[in-house]
Amino acid sequence: EEVKELLKICEPGVIDKTRYLVKAGEHTFEVDEFYGDNEGLTVAEVELASEGQSFVKPEWLGTEVTGDVKYYNSMLKKNPYKNWK
Repeated sequence: EEVKELLKICEPGVIDKTRYLVKAGEHTFEVDEFYGDNEGLTVAEVELASEGQSFVKPEWLGTEVTGDVKYYNSMLKKNPYKNWK
């Protein structure tokens, strides 16, 4: 019953991705590798205790995109990565 109610407010469609948990220093990054219309996009997320908390940035970490709405799953469905180029 609750699931049906939640599905009513969800965006239609599916984002196809694999999530990896990658330990780097004292933190674990959630790394999402996307497929389908978002093939080629990889996004890493890390939870910090506060916005100003320092952390070791692994060499594979790219550009900071925090707050950039185009990377939100809901936006990736509406405007997929394949359209960015």
